[in-house]
Formats: sequence, C-alpha cells, structure tokens
Amino acid sequence: MAGGADRDPPSDRRSSPLVEPVPDAPAAVADLGGETGLLIADYHAGIEAGLRYERGVELDSAGDERRERVLDLLARTGADRLVVLGDLSHRVGGAGDAEREELAALLSAVGVPVTLAPGNHDTGIAESFGDRIETTPPGGARLGDVGVLHGHTWPSPEVLGAMVVCMGHEHVAVRLEDDVGGARAEKAWLRGPLSRAAFDGSVDLASADVEWRDPELIVFPAFNDRSGGTWVNVEGKGFLAPFLPDALSDGEAYLLDGTRLGSYRRI
Repeated sequence: MAGGADRDPPSDRRSSPLVEPVPDAPAAVADLGGETGLLIADYHAGIEAGLRYERGVELDSAGDERRERVLDLLARTGADRLVVLGDLSHRVGGAGDAEREELAALLSAVGVPVTLAPGNHDTGIAESFGDRIETTPPGGARLGDVGVLHGHTWPSPEVLGAMVVCMGHEHVAVRLEDDVGGARAEKAWLRGPLSRAAFDGSVDLASADVEWRDPELIVFPAFNDRSGGTWVNVEGKGFLAPFLPDALSDGEAYLLDGTRLGSYRRI
C-alpha cells in the first residue's frame, strides 16, 4: 500500500456531519433536511449490454446483484430516499431493453422515493421513468444543506450554496503499489474544501443571490464494479468534470474501508 496510509477512528474521518460514507461500500448516508438519504453514484444499469455492443465483451448481467446491494444498503441505513448522483443507466443516447428492464426491477423493489441528478448517460430516463423518479436539473439541486449533481456539467448556483456538495462522474480509483512492485487499483473517495475561484466566470453566484458557505466537496466512487475508473494518482489520467482538479486543490483520498491515503496529489 502507498506509504503514509493510516486508518482513522470513525469520528476523526467524519469531516462533515451531513454526509457519512457507509463502511466498506461505495455509498453514503446524508442528512437531507427532514429525510435521510442513501447516496450512490454511477449505477450504470445494463452495462453488460453496453459492453457487448461497444467492445464485444460478453458478460452475464449482474443486475440482480446490483439491485440486492442497493436493497441491503437501504435496509442497513434505514434511509428514507435513494439519491443517485448520475449515470443510473449506462447507454448514452437512451436506455435500451436491458437498461429498462434492470431499472424497472430496481424501482419496483426499492420502496422509497428516488431522486436522480442526471448524468451524461441518462438520456431518456426522465421520459421513461418520470412517474417513478424525481429528476433534478442538469446542474443538480440542493436537498437540505447537501448539494447533489453528477459532475459532467458546471453545478448550479443553488448547489454551490450548500454546505456539502456530492458528485459522481469520476469513478474515483487509486493505483496502489507494494514494496515489491506489485500494483492494484482500489475504489476511493475524494473529500476536501471546494475552491470558489474555480467557478469564477462560469457560475454566477451573485446574480443568483447565493451565499458561499465554504462547502466541502465529496467525489463518490462508482457503485458499478464494471464501469472502470479515473486513477487520480496516475500521471496523465485527467479528471472528467470541467471544474476539477481546480475546485479540489487540497482534497484527500480514502479507501472504502476508511483508510486515509492523504492528499490525492501525493499518493
């Protein structure tokens, strides 16, 4: 493992009382102001059909397993709402039969309201499932003091007025090496203060009459295990969001088990 990593007590890892990662899972519990939300990102329903079409890769569907993981997390956390930070579906340009079937089964099973901050893969989701999913504008929305968005577009002023901003899109992963040269990729969280300067000229907070409250940014790992990732500590592997890395100059990386790796720029 990278040098300098440690495992903090849970109380020390919690830099914000509003959003807390679920141990050993790519999911978090959030106080949404009157509701408890289970937040996940990049579900990519029907990815196996997409991989077959896009790359000729044949894989059995893991849709049932993905759905059961969500149901287990909802039961474990007692969440009142499921919030997906974009890319609920996989097929860019509209969900196909595999995506629609998997999403229909998921939405029938969850038993709580679902909010989607739509991502670049979610074309047509609102039209297909609008009676079962509450969809935010492309720039996201604020739920209580938590801002949610996918991250492929600039956030709305409303999102930047939150205390904590949560996003997906990056499929965050880190490359870890051992003492004998072996390497592996691990899913990771990024957390740190959001830089206001990164949005100057692109998001007009003043005209929207939004107060800047020095929010924390949390970049989620992908929920889907087959969707790849952005290796944030490998040179040449750039971010996808238009405001990163400028908006997260002092962020730290954490593994799913809570291990703190330190600054993501120096892992």
